[in-house]
Amino acid sequence: MMYLFTYLQGIPLGLATSIPLLLQSRRISYSEQALFSLVFWPFSLKLLWAPLVDSIFSRRFGRRKSWLVPTQYLLGIFMLFLARNIDALLEAKNIVAITAFFFILELLAATQDIVVDGWALTMLSKENVGFASTCNSIGHTAGYFLGNVLFLALESASFCNRYLRTEPSDVGIVTLAGETVKYKCFSQSSPMVSFTNLITEPFSDFLHFWGAVFVVTTTFVAIFKSEAWTFEKGPVAGHGVLATYQQLLSILKLRSVQLYCLMMLTCKVGFAAADNVTGLKLVESGVPKAQLAMLAVPLVPLQVILPLVIIRYTAGPRPLHIFSAAIPFRLLMGLVFALLVWLTPYVKTDSGFPIHYYMALLVSYTLHQISLYSMFVSQMAFNAKVSDPTIGGTYMTLLNTVCNLGSNWPGTLVLWLVDPLSSSACKGATGSTELSCSTAQQAQV
Repeated sequence: MMYLFTYLQGIPLGLATSIPLLLQSRRISYSEQALFSLVFWPFSLKLLWAPLVDSIFSRRFGRRKSWLVPTQYLLGIFMLFLARNIDALLEAKNIVAITAFFFILELLAATQDIVVDGWALTMLSKENVGFASTCNSIGHTAGYFLGNVLFLALESASFCNRYLRTEPSDVGIVTLAGETVKYKCFSQSSPMVSFTNLITEPFSDFLHFWGAVFVVTTTFVAIFKSEAWTFEKGPVAGHGVLATYQQLLSILKLRSVQLYCLMMLTCKVGFAAADNVTGLKLVESGVPKAQLAMLAVPLVPLQVILPLVIIRYTAGPRPLHIFSAAIPFRLLMGLVFALLVWLTPYVKTDSGFPIHYYMALLVSYTLHQISLYSMFVSQMAFNAKVSDPTIGGTYMTLLNTVCNLGSNWPGTLVLWLVDPLSSSACKGATGSTELSCSTAQQAQV
């Protein structure tokens, strides 16, 4: 059940992560990319309403189900609503509206994350609570892969025409929310053609399909998943919302918590440029976004296996040992990514990019994922180990929120700084005349 919840949670998160690449192919500025990056901030702000999730519930329906069911229903309904508007917004490059819509979507996903974090502490036994990070990591990876990697690949007309079709089309097999796509994956003589079209055309609309999946699966959870009630001592059980916020403040006053928060808020600044700008710069330099997304396919087994391997070292008394050991390695990978971005325009040919360039990207991304997942699983295991189950959702959400905020604020800042710190030259039709270009819009002139 934990895998199902985190899997569904990864889909809107992966979809939101794919939007910047779609926007970058439409030549928006990095300042606008910075604005859209605010979409991911609900995961860094969920601490503000986590005590409400922990304190207000129906005992008859279930402490966690009281929030999980309506939140996932709203996720499904909002995805269906977004499906009717997103294509027009992307076409108009209405970044403010796109950001607002996806902010709401991620706000709901963040609320679901609070519920699942709290439920994990009571669903799993005390000795197995460290495995919550494994469930979280694997479920998120699978959902993220579907919402990001697979979507970008099947949304790309060039990728589908090259690998999946015998007759080319100007749209991908999967659309975000648009028209039904007709295509053929087999030869004209194959009897499977009509059957393939029949079963895949309804799934071409990504948002409509997954909106429906959220509604259906939530209905099954509401009806068939029971939540055993256990009396819990503490502020949540007896004193409601105010006591939970007071307990939260008392946690924040702990010296050890303050030091941990300070470390998590600052230790990821050095990764911000590599994590947030590399992919956008590669797309800007001509690397097809579908090819870039498909580089993640060989990494999926690694992303599934890594948490299972790392958990052996994080389940002990020093779960953050792996975290600290991975920091220098991840900083080094930032320099590698900077070198790759610089080299990209020089290795591009008329036919695209050579195979050895993609191999270099794949190796670099693999090494980066090892360091990233080592840090992620380590911090999640530590957060689960030190959280108090009586206010589990709030305590664990506090720690996870700080970790997310430590990644988000440097990322947004770096994206805002790309345009003012960058310079480019536009060569006009008259020959050697050069115009100063500081934004993507000016560069198109």
